[in-house]
Amino acid sequence: MATAKTMNRWWVVLGAILIQLALGAIYSWSVFTKALTSEPYAFSKTQTQIIFSVGLATFALVMVVAGQLQSRLPPRAVALLGGWTLGLGYILARFVGTSFWGHVLTIGLVGGAGIGLAYVIPIAVGVRWFPDRKGMLTGLAVAGFGFGAFLWIQLAGNLGQLIARLGVANVFLVYGILFALLVTVGAIWMVNPPEGYTPPGWTSETAARVAKKTGGTREFLPWQMLRTRQFYMLWLMFVAGAMAGLMVIGIIKLFGIERLTSYYEAADLPPEQAVKRAEVTAELAMAIFFALANGLGRIGWGIISDWIGRKAALVAMLISQTIVMAGFYWLAASPALFCVGTCWIGFNFGGNFALFPAATADLFGNKNVGVNYGWVFTAYGIGGILGPILGGFFGDLAKSSQRLEAWLVPFWIAAAGCLLGTVLAALLSPPESAPSAKPSLPAGEPNTRHEAAAQR
Repeated sequence: MATAKTMNRWWVVLGAILIQLALGAIYSWSVFTKALTSEPYAFSKTQTQIIFSVGLATFALVMVVAGQLQSRLPPRAVALLGGWTLGLGYILARFVGTSFWGHVLTIGLVGGAGIGLAYVIPIAVGVRWFPDRKGMLTGLAVAGFGFGAFLWIQLAGNLGQLIARLGVANVFLVYGILFALLVTVGAIWMVNPPEGYTPPGWTSETAARVAKKTGGTREFLPWQMLRTRQFYMLWLMFVAGAMAGLMVIGIIKLFGIERLTSYYEAADLPPEQAVKRAEVTAELAMAIFFALANGLGRIGWGIISDWIGRKAALVAMLISQTIVMAGFYWLAASPALFCVGTCWIGFNFGGNFALFPAATADLFGNKNVGVNYGWVFTAYGIGGILGPILGGFFGDLAKSSQRLEAWLVPFWIAAAGCLLGTVLAALLSPPESAPSAKPSLPAGEPNTRHEAAAQR
């Protein structure tokens, strides 16, 4: 623990960003969908979204396991395991050829499991180093996830043109190696603070002020948290926020090309040129506006929530997402407003990953946030199944029926979900004291395994 006692806590932030840059690979999926729907792959839009959804769902489910592991093993070891598993998934994808199920297994299951193992570590470690700035810390810690999408999209797409130069399979191989290397470096600083650590300038007045803003200093074990209504409210809010953003990530390029082609055709461009211009605009919106806004939203909403409180920030973020999702089909009718709407959605979507871990720590305590947030994060897996498949299904319907308006339905469904999340956020309040005994344990048997392990 000598390293932890002398380490500057900002090194944890740097390590977190490096790890999350690699994990953000999953948000670059749209850059591969055009190539995967073309020969020799010829996947349907729904199939490309199934691969994406399997990755998201596996990511979320494995986070529960990661939360348990990080309470038993050194956080650095769990981060390394996750990074190497992610890298292995993409490396294996190089060798599955044009098999749809091969990509489901390698990118979806193996790659998603790697992300799930590593993702919670920077959050769990960081919250312990920054009890005074949980919103800012969680925002910075996961900002790399959003910026990572921008990096990998640019390298594979317009900037690096790796897909055009190497082909999809070889890009998977290169990316797998890079992901493993980035996480290996970032894991160096994934070390818990020493027992009794307090940040510089931390006083009893600071502790009282933080407790008042966040709702208290209760510490819940997972089974205690799962018996509160606040957990289920938070979970449903996260499903709604995740579903909206993940649907857009999965279909933004395909939807943008189809929606904007009609705009350019109305401007008297020849059909082939209209499609090309629409493709460039859609990729610009995906690769720059959404990806950068996603990263900035994590930092921005995290800082905002430290100012105005987590509850108010959640209400503001979800109602904002409701508005833009309800109107995005019409915004997308012009290139400029398409980019504005994409940026707006990305900024709000990024806020989920700053606000929900911080809210989990506020409501249920810092000590067990790693494993507790793993359970909250299963909502992301549900959103990851519903959103992309919903978008892919109606995208295929729009194409087969030759009715572009079919794209309206998934955006309206996502808007309705975010509106429900807004109502739940407005009703959210801190839970009462944690239950004192776990029903399944014999009377008098202590339940200290998680509490002791969390101090390691």
